[in-house]
Amino acid sequence: MTDPIADYLTRLRNAIKAKHRIVEVPASKLKQEITKVLFDKGYIQSYKFVEAEPQGTIKIALKYDPVSKKSAITDLTRVSKPGLRQYADVDNLPRVLNGLGVAILSTSKGVLTDKEARTENVGGEVLCHVY
Repeated sequence: MTDPIADYLTRLRNAIKAKHRIVEVPASKLKQEITKVLFDKGYIQSYKFVEAEPQGTIKIALKYDPVSKKSAITDLTRVSKPGLRQYADVDNLPRVLNGLGVAILSTSKGVLTDKEARTENVGGEVLCHVY
């Protein structure tokens, strides 16, 4: 697997399309930080880090609207890829759907959303857009 973040996003996307309640993904520190950001912003219901011998897994409980049965996540898009990294400085941080969505960035201060990166006054690699 050459791009574990794209695999992570694809597993979430596929689980949402199949209306699954829980999805398991292989764990890494970066994936754990992205999961925490998704939880803090209200895109997922809960998560649990399961420590196992070789790698461990992340169990993510997806969030759906009880009435319309629509997912809280409409779209997940990978921005920076291994073949073409996308970086943004503080002045050029992306705004997803004019502020309704979030861009998740890997910065020198950790994994942050675009709004948090503006307040921290840091730029970084734009990992993905979520809305």
